[in-house]
Amino acid sequence: SGGSVAAADASYDARHAGRRPVGGESSGWFWARGSWARGSWPRDCDRAGLSDDRVHRDRDLERWMGPVALSKVVGSAAAAVEDVEDGASLAVGGFGLSGVPVDLIDALVEKGATDLSVVSNNCGIDSWGLGRLLEQHRIARVTSSYVGENKEFARQFLAGELEVELIPQGTLAERLRAGGCGIPAFYTPAGVGTLVAEGGLPWRYAADGTVLVESPPREVRVFDGRQYLLEHAITTDFALVRASRGDTAGNLVFDKSTRNFNPLCAMAGRVTIAEVEELVPVGTLDPAVVHVPGIFVQRVVQAEPGREKRIEKRTVRPREAGPEGGAA
Repeated sequence: SGGSVAAADASYDARHAGRRPVGGESSGWFWARGSWARGSWPRDCDRAGLSDDRVHRDRDLERWMGPVALSKVVGSAAAAVEDVEDGASLAVGGFGLSGVPVDLIDALVEKGATDLSVVSNNCGIDSWGLGRLLEQHRIARVTSSYVGENKEFARQFLAGELEVELIPQGTLAERLRAGGCGIPAFYTPAGVGTLVAEGGLPWRYAADGTVLVESPPREVRVFDGRQYLLEHAITTDFALVRASRGDTAGNLVFDKSTRNFNPLCAMAGRVTIAEVEELVPVGTLDPAVVHVPGIFVQRVVQAEPGREKRIEKRTVRPREAGPEGGAA
């Protein structure tokens, strides 16, 4: 009805007031249908009879451009994270040092957002990845399964500067997946008979080393004679992920270990931002190989080319000399 359309317009305008194309006054990306569309402003909008204060409304843009597939590509990592405010919650992909969205994290460092709550398998390493936000005391809380090789992470936790919820890795993965699927909670046998079930795991220490915040007890139920814990789904304000390939509609493909947590984080974010190593047009990717469909992704940015892919620990042995003195 007309009233419901007007109400929707008012809500949309309140959320996106003041938006302008990324990239300048004359051309760039317009916000529409929850993503960015390519066009020129105000020239093409005036030609189409669209007023300045209505150019961002979905139905006007569709009337102007026609029923075309809108691109979700933004011009830079900085533009992609521009609305991540202080106190936001983030699901951040990566497994060890594989598949970490370093461009988006670096953009957050430059933006200055602080008091962040981060959900990630681990928190990077010192001075790299999430470790950059951590060393600047921009992260207030971490939900994770692994401290990893980050000494500053351990120091802040033990000193009472950081709240940390450590949970079993499989449980973390399923809590993110459940959040993305709209499942509010589930039961799992992981943690039965431990402090995970009973409560009392330190989440935050006081400066004197005493426990200031501890985990609550979980609800336990019996199914078919076996005990299970109730675990709640995880959703976050934003998700930051890194994909090996992706298209302009946000369909994503992950390679090997990078697939471990990135798809789950992508599903759990209300606004998911993907940095993509190889960005291709819509229709290039075989639908059968897409790991995360574009419906879960709101923004896509081209990853900075040529960045070093870090290796946490090298475990290869030296090559033995061959018969001619070369490598065998």
